[in-house]
Amino acid sequence: MAARRSTASARALPLPLALTLAVLLGACASRETVVLLPKADGSTGAIGASRNGGTEVVLDSPYAQARTGVGGGLKYGTTNADEVRKRFGPALAAAPPAPQSYTVYFLTGGDEVSPESSAALATMLADMGKRPEPEVSVVGHTDGTGNAADNDVLSLQRAERVKQMLVERGVPAERIDTAGRGWREPLVPAAPGVDEPRNRRVEVSVR
Repeated sequence: MAARRSTASARALPLPLALTLAVLLGACASRETVVLLPKADGSTGAIGASRNGGTEVVLDSPYAQARTGVGGGLKYGTTNADEVRKRFGPALAAAPPAPQSYTVYFLTGGDEVSPESSAALATMLADMGKRPEPEVSVVGHTDGTGNAADNDVLSLQRAERVKQMLVERGVPAERIDTAGRGWREPLVPAAPGVDEPRNRRVEVSVR
């Protein structure tokens, strides 16, 4: 954890994936370390670190780190996964699982899940089993067929269908938020009236 009277700071930069960064602060009375951890796929965002309002160091690669040195300045370098586990193992073990997103696809015209989505559902449910108190956002979408009013209703029906499936498997209903977006946010650009299977979906975010 950071020292109580910390003079170092870390600032997330407005780059893609910046909100998914995992930042570890390891400190004693006079030393601090900021390490940029990659996501499971190896990608990162970026973060800026500075001390006492001095020059900012930008960390934008996996396991990049900034450490306070003698005299209070920041030293830039890199570390590795083994060293991070060795130094920050207890903090990593105590951290909650990273948020995960899943997409469930539907057959045309209704709230029946497509056969191809069975694997995604199994993975999603296994992930939730690792979270004692999951917070789940379920957002339904449609393709461009039909009229706007019907699509609004259908998209919410699809979200509620996924919620029902989660509740049946033990996820508390009060921890699941649902919404319907109709055809307003297509995953794949398509003209009105086009039957696009990838737009008939429910997006689930678990954190």
